[in-house]
Amino acid sequence: MSEWMIWAIDFFHGMRWQDWVDILVVATIIYQAIRLIRGTRSMQMLLGLAVVFGAYLFSNAFQLLTLNWILNNFLTYIILILVILFQADIRRALTQVVRNPFVRTSPELLSVLGEVSRAAFIMAEKKTGALIAFEREIGLKNYIEVGRALDAKVSAELLLSIFNTATPLHDGAVVIQGGRLAAAACFLPLPSEHEVSGHYGTRHRAAIGLTRETDAVVLVVSEERGRVSLVLDGKISPVPSQTELRDRLRSLLHTAATAAPTPEEAS
Repeated sequence: MSEWMIWAIDFFHGMRWQDWVDILVVATIIYQAIRLIRGTRSMQMLLGLAVVFGAYLFSNAFQLLTLNWILNNFLTYIILILVILFQADIRRALTQVVRNPFVRTSPELLSVLGEVSRAAFIMAEKKTGALIAFEREIGLKNYIEVGRALDAKVSAELLLSIFNTATPLHDGAVVIQGGRLAAAACFLPLPSEHEVSGHYGTRHRAAIGLTRETDAVVLVVSEERGRVSLVLDGKISPVPSQTELRDRLRSLLHTAATAAPTPEEAS
């Protein structure tokens, strides 16, 4: 048996169960952190910091005194730098600790999604812009509070009235919380211009901004193209039909109900 194998056996034999738990917890935290920032601008910043740290080790090994002094002073404030750079991701991670699920019985949820889907494609046909955010596990109270509180039953007619350009509530987003229309004219966070392609309008940018900070699902109706899209985790996905929109929303909102056609679709 080789020396390496003997060392490995001794190492694992000497580990306590607490050490295994410790490793598992740390590995889970690292995995969730990578999962949270993967594909985002924060991942690029993290890689940039890794390059800076590599340069520090290089300057230390080859005694590049000036570069080493600069990087050493930079890394002294690394905790503060990390908090500033990753504040959005840290906020999102912390808010996931307290969960606020979309809790409705299956028939109620299907009714809500049927009404939203019907309204979305009516507005798409008329090229009326709309922005509808569905709260999932992370609460959207901060955005609801800056809008106009409604606490109303969701209906296609109400949504069509809200997004009618002749009404004062058509600007901003509607937030659906717990199966009810919580508020209208809510303003969502906008990502900076260099983070999002310039051909996206304000509604799409707002949807991207909210879904990067929370786990919300946002429905966007484009007034220019008359296209219906769903936005999740900052990614925009077009939806071609009312039935597919309802089914995808049902899946994303974690319901186990069996889809049944709405009266409008059955007729």
